[in-house]
Amino acid sequence: MVAEVIYGSELAESLREEMREEVTSLRQQGIVPGLTVVLIGEDPASQSYVRGKQKACDFVGVNSNLIELPSSTSEKELLELIDNLNVDKNVHGILVQLPLPKHINEQIIIEAISPEKDVDGFHPINIGRMIAGKDTFFPCTPFGIITMLKSKNIEIEGKKAVIVGRSNIVGKPVGQLLLNENATVTYCHSRTKNMKQYTIDADILIVAVGKAHFLSGEDIKEGAVVIDVGVNRQENGKLTGDVEFESAKAKAAYITPVPKGVGPMTITMLLHNTIKSARKFHQL
Repeated sequence: MVAEVIYGSELAESLREEMREEVTSLRQQGIVPGLTVVLIGEDPASQSYVRGKQKACDFVGVNSNLIELPSSTSEKELLELIDNLNVDKNVHGILVQLPLPKHINEQIIIEAISPEKDVDGFHPINIGRMIAGKDTFFPCTPFGIITMLKSKNIEIEGKKAVIVGRSNIVGKPVGQLLLNENATVTYCHSRTKNMKQYTIDADILIVAVGKAHFLSGEDIKEGAVVIDVGVNRQENGKLTGDVEFESAKAKAAYITPVPKGVGPMTITMLLHNTIKSARKFHQL
């Protein structure tokens, strides 16, 4: 068996084409979806992410506004900015790029963003709505993963899904979204004993730990679906995932590559959420 590779980059491209048409139609009605990104400090990875977001916004026609602030910005100043953005009718999505400088409490900032403009899907109210199975803004990477699975008509209901990693950004919410799709979900993490007994039993295996080649083909069930969320830079400068791709590809039915896998879908779902927010604001 050689796995079919799920290229998130290709799916993202086709979804963005559809969004471009949708935004063109909204603009003809005088509605311009607007996303404001707040970037504090000069973290190179964050700057790179933000550039990618701006480029994607430009392509689909979402109005993108970047506010860059020095790392010396106080928590009070940032909260005042968020208050202003919360009441700005031209802003449908607010995204504060993480990580933040150490003197700013990330959770306080996340909770300050209006749930109706929380296109990252991290506000406790939106997380609560997701857990309750309500319509809301889903966190972008988990939402992208579910969208990738559905694009290949991969059955989720009744399947054993194993999540390796329990971050608030990926691990926990992707498990919840899979549960909402009627999968049977198991979480593995740094305290899990004999992790292989879980991963080898997974029909759908999602790995998000940020450790290069944390799992290989021998940890994977024959015919499994493997979603690799990890992005790790090797000594040679190339990017690689949390899963050793070649050995896993020989056993899995489907697998995502790194790069060109989950990453492009994250920004695509951010666009989706921003457009959705604009529609809700205008009661469409």
